[in-house]
Amino acid sequence: MYTVWDIGGYRMKEFSVIIEKDEDGYFIASVPALRGCHTQVKSLDTLMKRIKEAIELCLEVEKPVSNEFIGVQKVAVNV
Repeated sequence: MYTVWDIGGYRMKEFSVIIEKDEDGYFIASVPALRGCHTQVKSLDTLMKRIKEAIELCLEVEKPVSNEFIGVQKVAVNV
């Protein structure tokens, strides 16, 4: 779930980020194409800055995997 393109002499990679909000009000961002690449904060504005930093750090130690996002599905179970 990432795209590679060149712009103005720079090579860019654009990643899909999954964002969730937990019961304590924290926003959690994770990047499926980079295993272990995630962060959490209280503000969406800060979240986008922090996940960009996390992506840059993860790219220093691993190569992204190519996944295709299919969608989100709800499943009901008895509890």
